[in-house]
Amino acid sequence: MSEVRVETLWQQLEPKVGYLRPEERDRLKAALAFAFEAHRGQKRKSGDPYITHPVAVTEILAGLGMDLETLEAGLLHDTVEDTAVTFEEIERRFGPGVRRIVEGETKVSKLPKMAEKLEDEQAENLRQMFIAMTEDVRIVIVKLADRLHNMRTLEFMPPEKQKRISQETLEIFAPLAHRLGMGQLKTELEDLAFRYLHPAEYRALKKRLEAHRAIRAEVIERARKRLEAHLRRDPILRAGIRGFEISGRTKHLYSIWRKMQREQKSLEQIYDLLALRVVLEPKDEEKLGKQVCYHTLGLVHQLWQPIPGRIKDYLAIPKPNGYQSLHTTVITEEGTPLEIQIRTLEMHRQAEYGIAAHWLYKEGITDPREVERRVSWMRAIQEWQAEFSSSRDFVEAIA
Repeated sequence: MSEVRVETLWQQLEPKVGYLRPEERDRLKAALAFAFEAHRGQKRKSGDPYITHPVAVTEILAGLGMDLETLEAGLLHDTVEDTAVTFEEIERRFGPGVRRIVEGETKVSKLPKMAEKLEDEQAENLRQMFIAMTEDVRIVIVKLADRLHNMRTLEFMPPEKQKRISQETLEIFAPLAHRLGMGQLKTELEDLAFRYLHPAEYRALKKRLEAHRAIRAEVIERARKRLEAHLRRDPILRAGIRGFEISGRTKHLYSIWRKMQREQKSLEQIYDLLALRVVLEPKDEEKLGKQVCYHTLGLVHQLWQPIPGRIKDYLAIPKPNGYQSLHTTVITEEGTPLEIQIRTLEMHRQAEYGIAAHWLYKEGITDPREVERRVSWMRAIQEWQAEFSSSRDFVEAIA
């Protein structure tokens, strides 16, 4: 990409921010034009114009449904560090909220650069990011989006830098995404880091999975259709939900490799390699959410034999990052182990986006439960800070 124009970039970005009001889209376009001018003439290692990076970061943030200030900060996040723009100028043009996020992200960005690769200093980096979150969690969400795009374009970096950045990603950013409940982002960060840190193992495992991909896809699709028909026939479930969706997946590469290493298992011994996810939309989340999940679990066990000891109830006891779901592993007609996850749509949003789910664009937060969720996240972070005497203890507690 040798030449790029503001209009071209806006055409790329605009469809992803359709949830913003027209006047907010105008503000975002103004931030794009400002960032475009600030980065004029700068290039990425790939040779692409530098502006393509903040635009890509903002697209990731839009995929999370983040609010206007966060999107503006995504476009502007490198302007102070890499151009003549000042924090004061950002505040004057875009307001104190955008300045706070950009300033916080700029400080957080300096942490890894300041640290030697010593364990305690890496731990301190992560602790400092949590401190930044107590000011505004959106700072760290922008930083995670920035890191994800940098990992996606890591091929243009020298090999030693690829390894250092990937190690940092596994030790700092992936655990951070995990603690914030941002499962989708954590998964991609881990797989990208795995690719550069253990290239031979990555290629070998990917090749083995590719070899049987078509067969696995058939197993998943047959199971999906059978379960869908079974659920649709149940009158009790139909009475409690508006609808449901079943999707299939294969466990991600780094997760498989780590499990094989940790438990000394072969690929064939990984029970949750294949999975179906059932996402239910109850007619009343608060009254019926858990009830329809447990009922669906019973229907699954009518269809297939569960493996003893493989049922996990994260509805009764959610994970510390807020994750809620029912997990069971069953044996299909083909004799294949199949993990099935059952959750409501609200639980699914929490599992995929974590704390970002509480920043999903809204006209304004008036629901007291939503306000309490945000406050409780910040309170929990402050409590974790106070609880641990050393950074290493803190990291071990959250990772």
